[in-house]
Amino acid sequence: MTAGSKPLVRAAMAPEVFELLFDETRMQRLGSIATVPPRFLIDPATDRDGRVEDTEVLLTSWGAPRLDADLLDEMPRLRAVIHAAGSVQDLVSDALWDRSITVTSCADANAVPVAEYTFATIILSFKRAFVHVRQPVSDKGSWGQLLSEPRYGSIERTVGIVGFSRIGRRVVQMLQQLDGVRVLVADPFVDPAAVAAAGASLVPLPELLERVDVLSLHAPALPSTRRMIGRTQLAALRDGATVINTARGWLLDHDALLAECASGRLDAVLDVTDPEPLPADSLLHQLPNVAITPHIAGSMGTEVRRLADHALRDLTDFVAGREPEGIVRQHELEMSA
Repeated sequence: MTAGSKPLVRAAMAPEVFELLFDETRMQRLGSIATVPPRFLIDPATDRDGRVEDTEVLLTSWGAPRLDADLLDEMPRLRAVIHAAGSVQDLVSDALWDRSITVTSCADANAVPVAEYTFATIILSFKRAFVHVRQPVSDKGSWGQLLSEPRYGSIERTVGIVGFSRIGRRVVQMLQQLDGVRVLVADPFVDPAAVAAAGASLVPLPELLERVDVLSLHAPALPSTRRMIGRTQLAALRDGATVINTARGWLLDHDALLAECASGRLDAVLDVTDPEPLPADSLLHQLPNVAITPHIAGSMGTEVRRLADHALRDLTDFVAGREPEGIVRQHELEMSA
């Protein structure tokens, strides 16, 4: 394939995901960039024996198989994988990197709704709104007592962001709109100047935990981050703090969280859990100060078309011989989702 030519492209993803991502308008755009064969949506695990050997670019998303050596052997002309979703951890393999195939991700586009959800959740947590949805106050006297309860509002609040990721960075920037909110970031790999430029202060995790009213998790799921917020870390939080997790359930020790929330000392809002979904008999479901949503922070409905648009931009750059905006490098996966 030469720069500027139209490569032959196929898609590997769940059919229902494809229907959401690529409407008629986006398919027309795809056809203007690449050659779209009649057998466009495929399952590489079953479409073998030379039926996909002419594939030069593979569009993937949720439901795509892992691209191991056996599957890649069926696509000897493959030069790029454009992933119309976030993390590529479950997609890539050593064989993919060994063949110098370009890999891109639309994680930046998927960061938008997650950051919006997190920002809204932080604001609502300042007034413990989720607690009152679960346990409404119907007594007038009890309602009046809330006015002087320090746990329900303050003109000076501190939010802690663990992980200055794509999403974490967006949340920090959004929080600058709020009056009286200080933002602290804990991330051992980030440039302090970048954190300062976004309007936050970089501090070690132990210091952050002691100072925040809201703790929001945005670190990747890596062996080194498994249960990074455990009993010791949760115990370091102030009484009345809220823990928000929109990243991965992997990061949080749920048994330790249960103990802290059951005591009434901490609140929690969990969009992700470990395991996921959380078993129906989990005691976390029963606590009025724990709100659990079913992994809805990320792209849903027509929001996913942001991912398609990002993928089409990456494909355009690749065809033109430019480095795609969403390019993923192997060494970066050691520190990202």
